[in-house]
Amino acid sequence: MNFSTDYETHANAITDLFASTFAASESAEEGAVVGALARRLITETPAKDLRVVTAWADGTLLGNIIFTRLTYANDPRTVFMMAPVAVSTAHQGKGIGQRLIAHGLDLLRQEGVDIAVTYGDPAFYGRVGFKPVSKADLPAPQPLQQPHGWIAQILTGVPLTPLRGPARCVAAFDDPALW
Repeated sequence: MNFSTDYETHANAITDLFASTFAASESAEEGAVVGALARRLITETPAKDLRVVTAWADGTLLGNIIFTRLTYANDPRTVFMMAPVAVSTAHQGKGIGQRLIAHGLDLLRQEGVDIAVTYGDPAFYGRVGFKPVSKADLPAPQPLQQPHGWIAQILTGVPLTPLRGPARCVAAFDDPALW
């Protein structure tokens, strides 16, 4: 398996992967929403606020994660949100997602990113080091429909202290329906 950060060349394959994976696991409607979100993230988010990591084998896209910047008005720390995440339905259950996430988090560490956060299943993401955080310590940019899914990982080894200021996400995520 090979990893890549070249997302512009593979924008259509990435969008299709998210749409098909979420359609298979959730619903056709959810697949359409997540596919459209991935497309918006790739085409509308400034490069400084976007990290995309894909996993490939023999020319086949196996999985993809997208990281986007969260900013806090009065806090200098660098925070990236990991969402969405998908592994092709034909390749799930083989540890690809965990290796892909670990690789993506290593890339963020190398850049000096302080915190990675995601909004998902704590049982799954706990396997790769994410832990529950309170909205008081790490405010979300929108009201959370499922606050127990707001989880984070400190990438610097420095204990988490509350982030100061309201949170702001990239434009594609600035929709309460996504939260």
